[in-house]
Amino acid sequence: MVAVKQIDVETLHEWRRQGQPHVLLDIREDAELAQAHISKAVHIPFEQLIKKLDLLDLELPIVVLCHHGIRSVSACIFLSELGAKDVLNLSGGIDAWARRIDTTVGLY
Repeated sequence: MVAVKQIDVETLHEWRRQGQPHVLLDIREDAELAQAHISKAVHIPFEQLIKKLDLLDLELPIVVLCHHGIRSVSACIFLSELGAKDVLNLSGGIDAWARRIDTTVGLY
C-alpha cells in the first residue's frame, strides 16, 4: 500500500495566505463543484485526469481535494505514479474547508 501524504485545511489556508506555490486540484464532479468550491482551484474530475494532465504543473506541490478526502487519495496515488513530485491529500476535503476555514463555502 502506498502512503499518501496529508495536509489539513488549516495548513492549506496558511499556504494560500502566504502565497506558497502549489496547485489546488479539485477532482469532484461538475454537479459537486456547482454546490461548493474553493477559489483558484483547478477543476479536473477524477476520470478526466489522464486526458488533462497537461493542465497541471507536476513540479509544484499538488493538493488534491474531493468532498471528504477519500476519492482524492486515489487521485494522489495516480498522480504520484504519473511523476508528480509532491502530492498531498486534503484531509476532510471541501467539507472540512467549509466547516473550519470558509463558512461561505456550501455544505452538501
